Amino acid sequence: MMDWTDRHCRSFHRLLTKKGHLYTEMINAGAIIYGDVGRHLDFDQEQHHLVLQLGGSEPQDLAKAAKIAQDWGYDQIDLNCGCPSERVQRGSFGACLMAEPQLVADCVKAMKDAVSIPVSVKHRLGLDDMNPHLEQDYQFVLDFMAQVSEAGASQLTIHARNAVLKGLSPKENRMIPPLRYDIAKRLRSDLQQHFPLTKVLLNGGLDTNQSIANHWDDFDGFMIGRAAYHTPAILLGWDEMILSQGRNFGYFLNDQTWLEIQRGIIHNIQAWLVQCQLAQRPFYLAAITRHILGLAHGLGGARLWRQQLSDHRLLSEVKTADDIEMFFTQACRELRIFSDENDEDDLIHRYES
Repeated sequence: MMDWTDRHCRSFHRLLTKKGHLYTEMINAGAIIYGDVGRHLDFDQEQHHLVLQLGGSEPQDLAKAAKIAQDWGYDQIDLNCGCPSERVQRGSFGACLMAEPQLVADCVKAMKDAVSIPVSVKHRLGLDDMNPHLEQDYQFVLDFMAQVSEAGASQLTIHARNAVLKGLSPKENRMIPPLRYDIAKRLRSDLQQHFPLTKVLLNGGLDTNQSIANHWDDFDGFMIGRAAYHTPAILLGWDEMILSQGRNFGYFLNDQTWLEIQRGIIHNIQAWLVQCQLAQRPFYLAAITRHILGLAHGLGGARLWRQQLSDHRLLSEVKTADDIEMFFTQACRELRIFSDENDEDDLIHRYES
């Protein structure tokens, strides 16, 4: 989720779920050690439980970056061994690391020795044309999982597709290799016979709360990426889903819920405006609105909502706290959202009152 789940996106998502864990975009360990640490690691305190996803393959660099992240206040470190991007491969990290399980284990151990917070690993079901239905290829993945668990990883997330390292784009890698949830379920069962405390999460193709609930008893958790970004209202059902152990997964976006979310968005943006003013740096509303375009997905009037939030002329005119509030009042003036009270008042009248 590089360039997607930045601090603004995470603050928005935290308005929708209090219990879901939030992950950063993947950040190269070297960028943290040698770059602008604040730019990469700053976050708002309400984002906890917050996981830093690291990219890298040098154990000592990863250990240094993990220690910096722990000191910065992060709750967990996640090593990415699942990204198939060729650009990432050139940096010797991502899915290509699955071919070097001992190196990954060394990276995990180095980080565990450096920090007291949990260390986890995200990986794929296999590489290239491996067939996990064949015992040799299945054993390859299971051995990888066992090796990194032995090194100290307390959580593994399986993207239930192979990573094709050459010939497919990252987008194609999310669509063309088949999903094999049955293999991922078997891997969790086999791994936990030897590492019963290692949590195994499922990732890949889970685009609705129903699809998550369908696998609830087969895994210890779920990692949701693009569905959470493009249709963020599904996060509204996550807290109840967690509390009910997957039995209740529905959500209802009525007018009152919309207004509560919108107030939270406005509050976050106004707080960011103040931070920018104090630091004497530019304020770009578009850096925030790009993450919330999907909130009105499926609602009447959503097209105007998206147009307003993407109109750079309008966005550039927003310079004060009052401007922010007026901008969102105007943006949602055509939205049609069900009211529990079934009265004649529309959403904007409620908001302005």
